[in-house]
Amino acid sequence: MENKKYYGWKGFFPLLTFLAIYLGSGLICAALGYGGDSFKQVPRMAALVGALLVCMCMGGKERSLEYRMDTFCKGMSNQGTMIMIMVFLLAGAFSGVAKAMGGVQATANLGLSLVPTQFMFAGLFLISAFMATAMGTSMGTISAVGPIAVAVAESAGLNLALAISTVLGGAMFGDNLSMISDTTIAATRGCGCEMRDKFKMNGVIAAVAAVLAMVIYTVVGSAAELTGDFSYEFIKVIPYIFILVFALTGCNVFILLLAGIGVAGAIGFATGSFDIPGFAQAMGSGMSGMYDICLIALLLRGVGGVAEELGAIDWLVKKMHASVKTRKGAEYMTAGMVSVFDAAMANNTIAIMMAAPLVRKVVAEHNVAPKRAASILDIFSCVVQGIIPHGGQILLCVSLTGLSPFSIIGANYYCFLLALVALATIQFGLGRTKEEKEGIRMYDENDEVVALK
Repeated sequence: MENKKYYGWKGFFPLLTFLAIYLGSGLICAALGYGGDSFKQVPRMAALVGALLVCMCMGGKERSLEYRMDTFCKGMSNQGTMIMIMVFLLAGAFSGVAKAMGGVQATANLGLSLVPTQFMFAGLFLISAFMATAMGTSMGTISAVGPIAVAVAESAGLNLALAISTVLGGAMFGDNLSMISDTTIAATRGCGCEMRDKFKMNGVIAAVAAVLAMVIYTVVGSAAELTGDFSYEFIKVIPYIFILVFALTGCNVFILLLAGIGVAGAIGFATGSFDIPGFAQAMGSGMSGMYDICLIALLLRGVGGVAEELGAIDWLVKKMHASVKTRKGAEYMTAGMVSVFDAAMANNTIAIMMAAPLVRKVVAEHNVAPKRAASILDIFSCVVQGIIPHGGQILLCVSLTGLSPFSIIGANYYCFLLALVALATIQFGLGRTKEEKEGIRMYDENDEVVALK
């Protein structure tokens, strides 16, 4: 195998096949009039099977079929991938148990009962932001708070697009920051940093955008009378608070999630929300909701392993090294790459998993801290996810309101503000760590993280 042929950019054929099948089929179905379901006609998993077939065909005579399959499997069995999948599953289990014991509704009602009517729109944003940060899911947040926002707007004659956009913006805030969000897990594992460190850097940028968005929502919004039963049991909010607080202490993510499951389970038993079989079923249901993203992660990493073995990653890194000369350029390249992937795939987690291995060496070359790279990946994937008309979050908002996706996108001030604030930090070199300023290298010669700064 000493004289193996390397393919350069052609080594990306499997990945390009995946994108072509998924994106191409979606565009064709849209032209045929499938509407919001256009990109659901050919699932991502089916597109990845096409990429797998291309992987098996590439390699030349010096690479046997067994060798190609071994390469694909080695890519899938990467230690970081396995850890990421375990975190996905445990996060799903926690979400399932917390939801089954009534935590979602209790959290929503707590927020709604505390919001002054003159700050209703800003309050809906804040409630959605807290829920998404605690739950780790933007779709779940929109499903829980969206109908309430629609009812408030319709009963008071308020701007419906603005009302649902406050929920959408808050949901994307939490999706970007949550310790148990799949985007956070993918970004931190892909860049090799601690969740706590990424949260702190990411949180400053997101907080500035959130404050500006809330000011706008307060100015352009109107007071509305909130009617309905918003009773809650505070004890059912505790599991989410537990996760948020202990995640910031740097607690091991496995221990944190297992403890969170235990706390949510204990509260569920104490309040009679479920029995032992119900607890087990809630865990299983939550974990099964993560199966799709776990399988996609495995197959994507397998395709990535083949691309690396065929020399495609080295080719791309050399090209990017030649064109990217500065730290600023490396950060812009990272933001641009994940944005393009998300616009194509309409899934911010998958976009991060695709972009992280491609940009890791370039940001290391320009000494961008792992937590900074993870923040950029997560921020821009969430920005794009919140403003593309074929994204799941926008489509869910459309289904709740019946509005055009573009009217909702136009009112989603938070995502646009988040992009502007993040771009300002790149352009003006803001938020640089002490280690970056002093030129202390945070990666070794093998591109492994030396210190988690």
